[in-house]
Amino acid sequence: SMVGRTLALVSVLGVDLQPAGWRLTDASGTDHRRAASLLSQDLDTVEELTQNHSGAFKVQVTGPWTLAATVERPRGDKVLADHGARRDLAQALADGVTGHIDDVRRRTDSAEIVVQIDEPALPAVLSGSIPTASGFGRHRSVTSADAAAALGWVADAVVGAGAIPVLHCCAPALPWAVVAETSLKTVSFDLARVTKAEYDDVAGWVESGRQVWPGLVPAVDPDRWPTGADLTTQLLRWWSDLGYTEVEGLPDMAVTPACGLAGASPRWAREALGLAAQVTRNLSAEQGRMQG
Repeated sequence: SMVGRTLALVSVLGVDLQPAGWRLTDASGTDHRRAASLLSQDLDTVEELTQNHSGAFKVQVTGPWTLAATVERPRGDKVLADHGARRDLAQALADGVTGHIDDVRRRTDSAEIVVQIDEPALPAVLSGSIPTASGFGRHRSVTSADAAAALGWVADAVVGAGAIPVLHCCAPALPWAVVAETSLKTVSFDLARVTKAEYDDVAGWVESGRQVWPGLVPAVDPDRWPTGADLTTQLLRWWSDLGYTEVEGLPDMAVTPACGLAGASPRWAREALGLAAQVTRNLSAEQGRMQG
């Protein structure tokens, strides 16, 4: 899982997998050690397959607030309920990400490493919508300042390690103002979940010189497979609705699937990545010269 894979990076805190999910413990359990071992094995494979790789290399981690909303305290219930525990978890994540970047760089010899920070639970954390262990209550909402601080610790650690942080949130109501208070310069999101009420926030983000990575390509197998031209037209229409001309600012935009491809068939996963690349080529080409 995305949580277990990220906790494999955290060595300064003990965690273990319980029936209800991952939990902080006094010492690392068998499952935590196994997660770290599997990560090391995967990095061995990456090292073998990227001998001739040039260009950027992307990795991803679960963000501090999604971790806090998922991982339990030793006494039960979520880390989110304990200010000190969630601070410790966020700072441990920042330390772990720094080491991970160094390891990936050593193994891949990539000049540019991108770290995607996945925060699907961030809007729910801010709105006080995360359920308690009993299911009858909700955890208290986190302030915008606290949310920005924890995100900032992780983003700053990524920058300090010489990599590029990107926030990914595929949930509705992405908190643009909170993210703007951090060192993050790029946001990735599910384009289908962006409402017209958010257009001013998106435009303000772009006008500040920061980048957007719209998740345009379906993350799971659609009933009807779109073409590169279909998706390019859809993206240009959305860009125009924001108030821009069709080519203004587009060279700085990366096109991605709407979310992770874990739920997609292998065939669609390959097709989705190909479509994202095709749309990017279309955007770089002369306006109106679209390829299918």
